[in-house]
Amino acid sequence: MSPLYVHAGPADYVYTPAVEYGEKEIDFKTGTARKADNPRESAASIGFGYGATKWWFTELYFKYKQQNYERTKYDAIEWENKFQLTETGKYPVDVGFLLEIERPKNHAEGWEVKWGPLFQTEFGKLQLNGNLLLERSHKSENPTETQFLYQWQAKYRWLPQFEFGLQGYGEMGKWDRWAPTDERGHSAGPAIFGKLPIGNHQAIKYNAAWLLGTSKAAPDRALRTQIEYEF
Repeated sequence: MSPLYVHAGPADYVYTPAVEYGEKEIDFKTGTARKADNPRESAASIGFGYGATKWWFTELYFKYKQQNYERTKYDAIEWENKFQLTETGKYPVDVGFLLEIERPKNHAEGWEVKWGPLFQTEFGKLQLNGNLLLERSHKSENPTETQFLYQWQAKYRWLPQFEFGLQGYGEMGKWDRWAPTDERGHSAGPAIFGKLPIGNHQAIKYNAAWLLGTSKAAPDRALRTQIEYEF
């Protein structure tokens, strides 16, 4: 796997713990990243999601990537499951849990599993998110170790149609023995968000971030966007 995708992939996004029961969505994500003189790498995915219960949201993604100046190719199928563990706003911190299973097109890579807790809290119009995630490939031809990743987000909810803040992503190495400092990947940068109602309980949600590498192992810069049609 390319180092650019070991760390925050161009189409990755910050998970939030809340679940909307009965909500259906079509979710499109895309992004591009580059490091030093290496070729630019891009990724995209389209997902179909459903709030199956008051505490469980499930979504199926088809993922694509483009690298080494080759054409865009189908890369993997992914099943994402988000579980809301606390009632929104009832406690100082809202808590959720993520379980994500990915099957790469190249079956030699096995099955990639990502899981971990999701946290959110608010101070007035300021919303803070922090996620601690573990990731490992199972039944792959090359032995793998469980990796520790993190995500964070700070968002100022200025207007429903336009909010702004910061996002950050990182990969620390093995969960029980972090990599040397210069081998850890950290990226952070400004982000924008918004939700545009279009009537009949339908809406378009968007968010985008411009990320700069803050460590040697991370991409120098990356641009990622997400657009959701909710109905």
